Amino acid sequence: MTPRLCALLVHLLTATGAVFAMLAMLAAIDREWELMFLWLVVAFAVDGIDGPLARKFNVKTHAPEFDGVLLDLIIDYLTYVFIPAFALFESDLLPGWTGWLAMIVITFASAMYFADTRMKTMDNSFSGFPGCWNMLVLVMFAVEPNFWIILTLVTLLSVAMFLPLKFIHPVRTERWRWISLPMALAWTFFAGWAAWVHFDPQSWAHWGLVVTSIYLIFVGIVQQIFTPRGEV
Repeated sequence: MTPRLCALLVHLLTATGAVFAMLAMLAAIDREWELMFLWLVVAFAVDGIDGPLARKFNVKTHAPEFDGVLLDLIIDYLTYVFIPAFALFESDLLPGWTGWLAMIVITFASAMYFADTRMKTMDNSFSGFPGCWNMLVLVMFAVEPNFWIILTLVTLLSVAMFLPLKFIHPVRTERWRWISLPMALAWTFFAGWAAWVHFDPQSWAHWGLVVTSIYLIFVGIVQQIFTPRGEV
């Protein structure tokens, strides 16, 4: 295949995320939460591989008429923010006004964060919580904590979007990638497993989700605290 065809195919792969988002939304409307999360996990997997492929096949040079970054951001907002916020609101996890508050805060704060030109750090990590609400909401569906815990997490992470805190990109952040990437892959596996077994509370997938989620949320902050000498 020619370099241009390869680059175009990468853009088409990224665009499939919009289809998976629609399938997830249709499932959410029908309150088929397990199916919704399975589609979101598929979209999450595509999002994890299209970036490396885009760099490998140099899409900016060979297919510059399509803005891969913009395409990725549009799909990410749908799959990371919009659909998970709807699911949290429509589910029974947040009663009454708490569901409205969470939905408004998540969508509003995330829209501002996604437009923030300072969201990336020098080492390709994120400055501030990168709006991965799909991950948080899936864990909340699996664990089903008290609604005050969910509301507190939503509030803290929304504020964390705009704080100078580092959150890794499992693929692009080179430091500790040898463990961060397997952790992200493990999270994807546990997420699919949990949805497949209808969030059975006896499933080991729940523990896997909690452990991998804690690592992915806090490892960037740990790196920030223990910055090697000479590194900014």
